[in-house]
Amino acid sequence: MSIDLKSLVRTIPDYPQKGIMFRDITTLIEHPAGFRQSIEEMAAKYSGQSITHVAGIEARGFIFGAGIAIALGVGFIPVRKAGKLPGETIGQNYALEYGVDTVEIHTGVVKEGDNILLVDDLIATGGTALATLNLLRRTGATVEHAVFVVDLPEIGGAGKLRAKNVQVDSLMSFEGH
Repeated sequence: MSIDLKSLVRTIPDYPQKGIMFRDITTLIEHPAGFRQSIEEMAAKYSGQSITHVAGIEARGFIFGAGIAIALGVGFIPVRKAGKLPGETIGQNYALEYGVDTVEIHTGVVKEGDNILLVDDLIATGGTALATLNLLRRTGATVEHAVFVVDLPEIGGAGKLRAKNVQVDSLMSFEGH
């Protein structure tokens, strides 16, 4: 029996600031059958695509990315904020509304010829996803696919990834911010 996954995502108005409709996936991952179905549906799209690794963006991308990697039988690459990974790293800066942030992966974990699936819980502006895409491609890896639980299409992040020749999928979309 298929579950309406969208009904398991809670909307919190005016969080973290007035005018924002926050899409909270914790209610989805707290629902055992809904969580399993979300992982299975996302992984099924990439079965047979020769994916070698799943890269999950900190922090909720770890939750879904790890599950998808297990389902596909491939390795998982944690993409973290600067200074969070032990050992030598390679990073990519990206602009925030007020400043700059950096995403990092371990040096040598990705190599030329790897085919990486990019995963996160939500795509909004696309800033972190684009930085991760650029970082992974700098290693020589191929990144042609990205999957998100939630897309906020009016904000445009998925379109920015598509402009970089990435096929973007999501389980659901919500209008508005």
